[in-house]
Amino acid sequence: MARQNYIFTSESVSEGHPDKVCDRISDAVLDAFLTEEPEARVAAETFATTNRVVIGGEVGLSDKGKLDEYLGRIEGIARECIRDIGYEQDKFHWETCKITNLLHAQSAHIAQGVDADGNKDEGAGDQGIMFGYAVDDTPELMPAPIHFAHRILKRLAEVRKDGTEPTLGPDAKSQLSLRYENGKPVEVTQIVLSTQHKHETQTSDDIRAIVEPYIREVLPEGWITDATEWWVNPTGIFVIGGPDGDAGLTGRKIIVDTYGGAAPHGGGAFSGKDPTKVDRSAAYAARYLAKNVVASGMAKRCAIQLSYAIGVAKPLSIYADTYDTGEVSEEAIEKACYACMDLTPRGIREHLQLNRPIFQRTAAYGHFGRAPEADGGFSWEKTDLADTLKRAV
Repeated sequence: MARQNYIFTSESVSEGHPDKVCDRISDAVLDAFLTEEPEARVAAETFATTNRVVIGGEVGLSDKGKLDEYLGRIEGIARECIRDIGYEQDKFHWETCKITNLLHAQSAHIAQGVDADGNKDEGAGDQGIMFGYAVDDTPELMPAPIHFAHRILKRLAEVRKDGTEPTLGPDAKSQLSLRYENGKPVEVTQIVLSTQHKHETQTSDDIRAIVEPYIREVLPEGWITDATEWWVNPTGIFVIGGPDGDAGLTGRKIIVDTYGGAAPHGGGAFSGKDPTKVDRSAAYAARYLAKNVVASGMAKRCAIQLSYAIGVAKPLSIYADTYDTGEVSEEAIEKACYACMDLTPRGIREHLQLNRPIFQRTAAYGHFGRAPEADGGFSWEKTDLADTLKRAV
């Protein structure tokens, strides 16, 4: 029997965190190529430090003659990302930082394993295991600690960007410890918030006075109590931030991107990878399946694992875990998932319509628990498979 009474903690980081700056640039590069060619192959990695951004990786296009033309746009894409995030510091400014583009053509040996050819189906872009998860903590079927840690930072970014709170900076981290009672979140025991700010004269108390109303606005009524402990900018001054304060790298915030540690993780990062890479697309498919299982009422909590081999189309295995909350057997859920969705890389991309420039928006505040959008963004958050799965059991 799963524990019902406990405290669980998750953290989030803002769009201005050094690693998230890199995720944003990598996904913006991906979107740019998918805009030009929906079947483009992209594996982009970004590194950022003081006054410097380096972008590397591989790109595959059907029209190889256009590659140099497209690569010429990369510097402008990176600068626009940094500008939108809000970096205009002396040692990290969107106009003046040095940007080095080392992207090059995709390896032919990787391409031959992935491409469809004759009687061979299109294969997975890599081997690995991917997990999806859903739980009835929130209407979005997300674990509450990570969901609300994201929402706090997203709200602070909104008021920073619209000019309501001009002394806040882009770099920030949040952390929530939630007390669960009878399996449901009922109280915030600890709130940690560190945010970059403009003036060295601002104290931790000054910053708390700015951020506390927005934190209270975001969190459900009654969760903050007199016993809740607050830790706002606990180290004091936080004026130097972003890549000037600490180096950033694509793919270093995989737990922030997913479920905040509440579920297993296969280890693969998402940003900068086109949807032939099952690290990304199959993780989205697993979330889609897990969310629809919970939405159907077959379980209150569900994890789905998928596994793949490079160049092989069909998943090697599927595993479901309902943590003793299931109304049907896990074996029945596994069979229903196989029956109701084509889990080949091509099948996932077509079902979730992933060959679109919809990935830059995923780079901060989580890939899951977001509202599906009209242009296909966050399609994996739909619950349109719930009834089909239930009928298949």
